[in-house]
Amino acid sequence: MNTKFIPWIFVWIWSTGFIAAKYGLPYAEPFTLLSYRFVITLLFLFVIIIYKKSPWPDSRKDFFHLMIAGALIHGVYLGGVFQALKWGMPAGLGAMIIGLQPLGMALMAGVLLKERVSKKQWLGLIIGLVGLYLVLFDSLDLTRQIMFDGFPIWAVFAVIISLFAISIGTIYQKRFCSNMNLFSGPCVQYFSASILCIVIVLFFENGEVIWSSTFILAMTWQVLALSIGAILLLMTMIKHGASASVGSYFYLVAPLVAIQAWILFGETIGLSALAGVILISCGVAITTSRKSLRNIKS
Repeated sequence: MNTKFIPWIFVWIWSTGFIAAKYGLPYAEPFTLLSYRFVITLLFLFVIIIYKKSPWPDSRKDFFHLMIAGALIHGVYLGGVFQALKWGMPAGLGAMIIGLQPLGMALMAGVLLKERVSKKQWLGLIIGLVGLYLVLFDSLDLTRQIMFDGFPIWAVFAVIISLFAISIGTIYQKRFCSNMNLFSGPCVQYFSASILCIVIVLFFENGEVIWSSTFILAMTWQVLALSIGAILLLMTMIKHGASASVGSYFYLVAPLVAIQAWILFGETIGLSALAGVILISCGVAITTSRKSLRNIKS
């Protein structure tokens, strides 16, 4: 596959996560759903690892780093988002908070990895953030959201925790797991995330699942497309790209979610949202331009 298409394929698949979660959560509690998702994913990855004879990490230290990154990127991030949706937080508000990730990643990359984030990249990141808010503006009643009408304030904290988890986890992955195998590495990470989720289920959830056709289809998509396909693409992007540029692609998730909501649920896209899509595209183009990347590496 031509590597230049990887980010765009990844963004589309990743954007379907909100839709898949919406279809799956009525039939299982958040960490119960994720436990099944991760365990099934592990089975698929084991088959792939055996077929491709993929090497496992060389040391216990490598295993430890992979498990930490996995717990953050998969367990804490997805767990927080799913729990917030289960508590009734609108998907738009959740996406708005998670949309702060690229700025967080750029800042953390500068502090933790000593990557130089250029002024041009900061400009692109800020333009993308403004575009993100415009995309979501039409679908949000800001007065009601600020008052947390219809969902507990804990849902906000859950998404904020998710934001920090995916940002720190991605930086941690680039710092300590850059040489991991694309199949055995995620396998170790999902093992870590599954343990975390199962423990939470044992203490806080009943573990019940309604095995409807909708749930099975949603689970199938989450396993094959999101947990295997999208994550392998993300790992490839992290391995070959600077952290700030990888993070900027997440700005494209919001407009794609808006388009999917329009197609599936009849939600309209206003002029401000269209303007936001244009700004997001410009921001991503600026942040990921070759000149910006050369400035980071210089």
